[in-house]
Amino acid sequence: MTREPLTPAIEEATLFHAGAMAEIHQAAFAPAEQWSSDVMLLQLELPTTYGFIQAHGGLILARVVSDESEILTLAVTPGQRRRGLGAALLRAAIDRAVHLGAASMFLEVAVSNRAARALYEAHGFAEAGLRRHYYSDGADALILRSSLPSSHRNS
Repeated sequence: MTREPLTPAIEEATLFHAGAMAEIHQAAFAPAEQWSSDVMLLQLELPTTYGFIQAHGGLILARVVSDESEILTLAVTPGQRRRGLGAALLRAAIDRAVHLGAASMFLEVAVSNRAARALYEAHGFAEAGLRRHYYSDGADALILRSSLPSSHRNS
């Protein structure tokens, strides 16, 4: 049986969403990598951080400082994966970063996470470095970077 593509209703994340965001993050990641609602609140309270949520199973948090943006976390619950939600969240974060004046976007991704790496590659990200033993289990992370389009910056 094939799944129908998801048409996500993505909304801007607010402090009100911190609990739901933590639940999504906890469903998507191993225990040592999970973020609590307190961590979500702390991130959302920062003036440079923004996020988006899809209540049925996805979130993204990012920040813009000067002309650089960073994806802090992207999480999709197992039951919602491979339905376009991660791509939709990533596009929303990229669009917001461009609007806020970012010229590039960075992120870290586990070397072993082939699905996430394919998603990022499909959106123009390329390897820019390696962080050895980045994750709590000792796994390495690739640093990925993408140049962002300038057509909508600061509009």
